[in-house]
Amino acid sequence: MFRKVAFTLYPVIDLDRARAFYEQTLGLPAASAEYGIPWVEYDLPGGGCFAITTVTGDKPASDAGGTIAFEVEDLDALCADLEAKGVTFKTDLIHSPVCRMRVIQDSEGNAVLLHQLKNRD
Repeated sequence: MFRKVAFTLYPVIDLDRARAFYEQTLGLPAASAEYGIPWVEYDLPGGGCFAITTVTGDKPASDAGGTIAFEVEDLDALCADLEAKGVTFKTDLIHSPVCRMRVIQDSEGNAVLLHQLKNRD
């Protein structure tokens, strides 16, 4: 039986470039584990694990059907910061009844969704 989602994985072409994007541009802290293969994990404070690697041989894609969604505290401030850093935005602001979202592209071409819940007053 399935127990949980262990991690979400994105393939990358250049691991150093991808690490710079996720660690310096987005500010994710890399987990300290070493696996002996080109693989980096990011444990998120609210739970969940995101990994990047070159070992699968897959090519990055923004239209492959799967997208990671990172919950953020202040979508507007983050988007302004990322725009100033030259990050590519794939969408304008998307509104749903419960959240606001924007999709960016990482350094390798993968889509990354930035998500903020709306206040439920």
